[in-house]
Amino acid sequence: MEMRQLRYFAAVAQTGHLTRAAELLGIQQPPLSQQIHTLERELGMPLFRRHPRGMALTDAGRQFQVEALRLLQDMEAMSQRMARVAQGQEGTLAIGFTSSAAAHRFMPEVLRAFRRAHPKVELQLREDNAAELTAALSGGRLHCALLRVPVARPQGLRFETLLREPVMAAMPSDHAFAAPPKRGSAARPLTLAQLCTEGLILVRRPGAPGLYAELLALCHEKGLRPRIVAEVDRMMTNLNLVAAGAGLSVVPASMTGAHPHAIAYRRLAGCGSLDAPLTLAARVDDDNLPAQRFAALAGELASRQGAA
Repeated sequence: MEMRQLRYFAAVAQTGHLTRAAELLGIQQPPLSQQIHTLERELGMPLFRRHPRGMALTDAGRQFQVEALRLLQDMEAMSQRMARVAQGQEGTLAIGFTSSAAAHRFMPEVLRAFRRAHPKVELQLREDNAAELTAALSGGRLHCALLRVPVARPQGLRFETLLREPVMAAMPSDHAFAAPPKRGSAARPLTLAQLCTEGLILVRRPGAPGLYAELLALCHEKGLRPRIVAEVDRMMTNLNLVAAGAGLSVVPASMTGAHPHAIAYRRLAGCGSLDAPLTLAARVDDDNLPAQRFAALAGELASRQGAA
């Protein structure tokens, strides 16, 4: 049984006449009649009663009509859905992100914009560190990811810097460096030498070495020996420990809203080369159209914000 035969049957059942059904289908009457006879032979039962004025459905034909229409509707729905998939308007998009990337206002903005433009695309979100996200991209478990400094650049992946922002020193709000400035003056920035006199909390380097590897390299370049008191998996864990008084850290400026009553944030002096990028990572040969649309949208929004 072919879908073509179901369409022919539905047209004859609708019109009740071979000639009118043939006109509706845009074919000749003899091949239409032959296909109806072939279908009846395959099913082993008559679907129509023939009479001089046309054709009427048998009882079996009426039951077959219900099933045939259901199949034709399902086929049409599938065809329309595949057309939307082919246009990138439907499908699945798996996006990964680090906690520090999610803290940037760009993350919710680009997700909202994508949802508005592609409401039928299912978004699957995953939070992890940069190393795990990069591995998931290489393994095909993610389509793209938003992270900070790439920890590795495997073959087959591409990395696009969307935005850059300064980094800030984070310290417990009752720390001596956090003393409020005198009235009418701005808070004094913290020097790298001052930072290195305190215990530092860093995100674990195997999971996300980028920003902190650059921080340590800058310290060594200046002849400073930072004292690391803890290494953790996530940026928010990092800030939780700072809030608990376990030490100081350095975070992207967009994270300065975390624990505002327990953490004070200060600019870093003499660290112009140290910043926090927001990076889009994606597979070079990914044929997922929603992923391509997301990457294009992210680049467009980032260009607007960078120019603002």
